[in-house]
Amino acid sequence: MNNSRPLAVFDLDNTLADTAHRQRFLERKPRDWAAFFAAAPHDPPLAEGVTLALESARECEVVYLTGRPERCRRDTLAWLAAHGLPEGRVWMRRNDDRRPARSTKLEILRRLARDREIRVLVDDDELVCQDAERAGFSVVRARWTAESGALKEAQEGEGRT
Repeated sequence: MNNSRPLAVFDLDNTLADTAHRQRFLERKPRDWAAFFAAAPHDPPLAEGVTLALESARECEVVYLTGRPERCRRDTLAWLAAHGLPEGRVWMRRNDDRRPARSTKLEILRRLARDREIRVLVDDDELVCQDAERAGFSVVRARWTAESGALKEAQEGEGRT
């Protein structure tokens, strides 16, 4: 592995994968997390995010940083391959980790930055983006999908994605 290339770090949900079709599972009480994640393999790709990942792969090693739980790894890897995204390490949260996305993601970004340059983080979560910028990372906000209040609440309040 060539460790001299900088990293381009991409979020998945609403950055590369359009989750709109499965938002309904988070809008009910109680939220149906099993159904929400089970529907992830059917996410359509987001052209803007996919293009940016492919362009980034020319100069950077692309890695993926998601709030999805580890139990979704097989589906996630299959989805990335099916949509022609660059191969790269996928960082996921432990199945029992319920911290806010901004906590888990910043922790991993800092770990990665110890021995690699991080060229950019691409994420749709404004709180993740703000915290990453405060920590000195270059950020591109993925603003190419409609914001979901239910997903935002879940990311921040329930540490589920």
